[in-house]
Amino acid sequence: MKIQEADAKQLLRAEGLPVPPWSVARSVKEAVTAAEGYLADGSGAVVIKAQVLVGGRGKAGGVKLARSRDEAETAANAILGMSIKGITVRKVLVGPAADIVKEFYLGAILDRASRRIVVMASAEGGVEIEEVAKRDPSAIHREAAHPLLGLADWQARKLAFGIGLAGPHLKSFVLIAKGLVSTMLHNDADLVEINPLAIVRERDADGNTVERVVALDAKIVLDDSGLPRHPGLEALRDLDEEDPADIEARIHDLSFIRLDGTIGCMVNGAGLAMTTMDLVKRAGGEPANFLDIGGGARADKVAAAMRLILADAKVQAILVNIFGGITRGDEVARGLIEARAIQDREVPMVVRIVGTNAEEAGALLRDARFETAATLDEAAEKAVAAARAVGGAA
Repeated sequence: MKIQEADAKQLLRAEGLPVPPWSVARSVKEAVTAAEGYLADGSGAVVIKAQVLVGGRGKAGGVKLARSRDEAETAANAILGMSIKGITVRKVLVGPAADIVKEFYLGAILDRASRRIVVMASAEGGVEIEEVAKRDPSAIHREAAHPLLGLADWQARKLAFGIGLAGPHLKSFVLIAKGLVSTMLHNDADLVEINPLAIVRERDADGNTVERVVALDAKIVLDDSGLPRHPGLEALRDLDEEDPADIEARIHDLSFIRLDGTIGCMVNGAGLAMTTMDLVKRAGGEPANFLDIGGGARADKVAAAMRLILADAKVQAILVNIFGGITRGDEVARGLIEARAIQDREVPMVVRIVGTNAEEAGALLRDARFETAATLDEAAEKAVAAARAVGGAA
């Protein structure tokens, strides 16, 4: 689950990381009020940033500076309601503009290969880390945190030295790098990213110019499987930006990922689903989705899964592959019959059901005139052929 920048900053602040003040505004009036407050406090300018769960906000015009009330109003008017990569901006973050001395990248990810949290740092902050990795992999420095002890001080210092950060800012960097790991652990996150992490100039209480290291941006991706352990984090989900199909899949406890092919797949079990997709590709087709209905699926859940598949206009055929262990084949068959009775468009369907109550399922499907298959290879070939026939007819 991706969360908005403002919410990510709140989680970083909860771990003691230095984050400049901010406000979230859902209207031009709210944005102007927030901007006036920061300008009155002595900020020479404010930054107004679109809050959307995609990258490239700056390039799309979703980040603007304002040095007065009128400029803030103009910027908020321009950003609120604009579309960035198909996402409509419904709220903005407003905060004092930073006097940046130097930008860095700092991020922590869950590396499944090493089974560790890996902290990455780069002297090239403010740009997408994927671009840096592609252009110059040596510019990214990595340290794997210990699964029990976390990131050691010496590891954080090694990262700092690698990106050319030393002197009075070294201690701050060490605390921030270790804070990223604790943020991941305390929130069951897959990714915690600060880009840019910046050295900024500020005025202290005596009016003197000082420099400190702060998190100017934040990105956090939470593990959905960990949300039951953190009830408060579910409230951070932004339903405005979620695909309606993903929302429905979560409601019905379905594992669903939309792909680019034309053959919808409904399977029980992640391993069997992957195998089914592989055999569809071997037969010359392309899967339109990954969909695991799980064990013990009843008719209503199967019907919901079918609605998800049919909601994709690219789907030209459907392959249902069920191995009945906990899942009863006759329950799946009833769900398929129910779903087909209410579907709003005709799509060829090939069904293979083996295991528990497979014979009962076969009888139900034959009575309802479903296309069936005895083996997975046969099912995949029939589904690919049906999709080609539909595509050719179109």
